[in-house]
Amino acid sequence: MRKLLLAGAVLLAAAPALSEPGLPDDAAVVAALDAHPSVQAAMARTGAARAQARALARGSHEFTFTGSYINRSVDREGSFDEFDAQLTRPIRLPGKARLDREIGTFGVAAAENRAEDARHQAALLLAQSWWDWLGAAAEARVDRQAAENYAKLLEAVRRRVAVRDAAQLDADQAAAALGAAQVAAEQSAGREALARARLASQFPALPLGDVPPPVPMPKLPDRGIEALGRLVIKHSHEIAAADAEAQQAGATASRARADRIADPSLGVRLFSERGGAERGAGVLFSMPLGGGHRRALADQADAEASAARADAMAVRFAVTEVAETDMTEARFRYAAWQRARDGLNAQIAALQKLREGHKAGEIDLSDELLGERQVHDAFRVEAHARTEAMRALTRLRIDSHSIWIGQDED
Repeated sequence: MRKLLLAGAVLLAAAPALSEPGLPDDAAVVAALDAHPSVQAAMARTGAARAQARALARGSHEFTFTGSYINRSVDREGSFDEFDAQLTRPIRLPGKARLDREIGTFGVAAAENRAEDARHQAALLLAQSWWDWLGAAAEARVDRQAAENYAKLLEAVRRRVAVRDAAQLDADQAAAALGAAQVAAEQSAGREALARARLASQFPALPLGDVPPPVPMPKLPDRGIEALGRLVIKHSHEIAAADAEAQQAGATASRARADRIADPSLGVRLFSERGGAERGAGVLFSMPLGGGHRRALADQADAEASAARADAMAVRFAVTEVAETDMTEARFRYAAWQRARDGLNAQIAALQKLREGHKAGEIDLSDELLGERQVHDAFRVEAHARTEAMRALTRLRIDSHSIWIGQDED
């Protein structure tokens, strides 16, 4: 385990130079997020919302032209060409155009925030897949190095058996330990390949090297976990989208109430009868007389507005829960990694004593092999705890918009 111990000592002593080490390049992440289908779909829906807002601002009130031509035949008088033409257009009553513009504006705001939230969710997925890959690779490195160390230990034991300085049982025990280490190395290598394949499938635009970077040492944010937790709520696009949808529903309810008085239609009419003997022009006016149907639609819109307001409150509760969860997980994952590091240091010190005792003939090889396995396990536990700490801190930074999806505003 000498190389493994040396590598672990260097890693434990290292200090990160960057605020968020171990992550891919920011420009590469932005390009990968832009290319993700969920983000592209959300951007397309934003374009649709803008088009709908323009349509609402213009209104659906269009000119309607109606015309007719008739050839009339009258006994003992002859035939006559007659025509009729009229042009009508509905007119929005005062206040309705303003409400339509509000509905469109709130719809665009909701769609834009949904698009930003889609980017947010894609960023969380990328971070999750990224740390799955790096964590599996870190454990695979530990297992490969352990297998190499067991192989060297077995070779040394066999040389001692050849000169009758050790029993064949010692060689058998060392070979068994090597076999178990090789199985663990194969399994962890498979998990690394699987994690990389999943990451590449979800984000094909993200460049991935053949060798992943090592999982860095976790570092708590300079401004503190609580400050980032507050930013999770402050910068939540999910809350902003829900609020915009609630406002849109409220404007839609007001529009439905205003629509209980229907919009009138105005127009002009021209006609010619009996071959031009009778001609005329006039003004047309029509207006639907609303009843129970329009009243029911207004009641429906009021209920939907109330539901949208309740949904917005539920979203705020959910985001608050996310913020509290992020802060809690960041704290305990970081503390767990520190305990794992302390445990690894203790196991390293114990193994050094076991090795010295075995060389002096005071400790059996089985005891040293047990110590080697315990150090190997301690390295794997530390690597896993380090990965989970980095995963939790990265999620907190993404949720607070400190990285990838827009810098936080102070």
